[in-house]
Amino acid sequence: MYRIMIVEDDNKIADILSGYIHKYNYEVVRASRFHDIKNEFVEINPHLVLLDVNLPQYDGFYWCRQIRTVSNVPILFISARVGEMDQVMAIENGGDDYITKPFNLDVIVVKIKGILRRAYGEYAAVSGGTAERYEISGLQLDRTKNLIQWKGNKSSLSQNEFRLLDCLAQKVGQIVTREELLEELWDDAHFVDDNTLTVNVTRVRKKLEELGITDAIETVRGQGYRLEPVWERSHHDV
Repeated sequence: MYRIMIVEDDNKIADILSGYIHKYNYEVVRASRFHDIKNEFVEINPHLVLLDVNLPQYDGFYWCRQIRTVSNVPILFISARVGEMDQVMAIENGGDDYITKPFNLDVIVVKIKGILRRAYGEYAAVSGGTAERYEISGLQLDRTKNLIQWKGNKSSLSQNEFRLLDCLAQKVGQIVTREELLEELWDDAHFVDDNTLTVNVTRVRKKLEELGITDAIETVRGQGYRLEPVWERSHHDV
């Protein structure tokens, strides 16, 4: 049974969410220590987090960053903030998806099912092959840990960041369209703002830069993105 942690300080909303989600045979645990979400998360050890933005003391963006220091568990933001910048900030701070209030409970359940399926179920780590760990020109990708490694340096990616890089890596040197990437990362891609994909690409580029790899993801205007093994040249020069 998958365990879902709800971080929502509005008791009425939390009751509605937990009651409805529980009907689908998920274990639901509600956060209670809003001053200590990170440690409560560690204790609960959920498979997915539903995270509000407006919270006491520190907002959801802060707690998302804190959770990301200890886990790559999928995080779905649910917020009354409807601005595009809020959605961009949610992704930039480590979130996987964003739903605005008032929300449709069926949509939330569908998104939960899709995220869990991609993270742990039938679609987990199967894009372009079934190897849990593989290597491209010295760049190592570990699907079991959402981890990349190059020349002894390691970088941990979120679930969506890794899936994006994995998708590009399976077609290295080829253009992968924005539509392909959107469908790979989100089941209901037509509800996803185009900026969300751009933000995720930017974050993957930063993760590669942490390893010392720059300019590996090329933007092909009007089409999509292409992963070029530029690190291979650097590897041979060492």
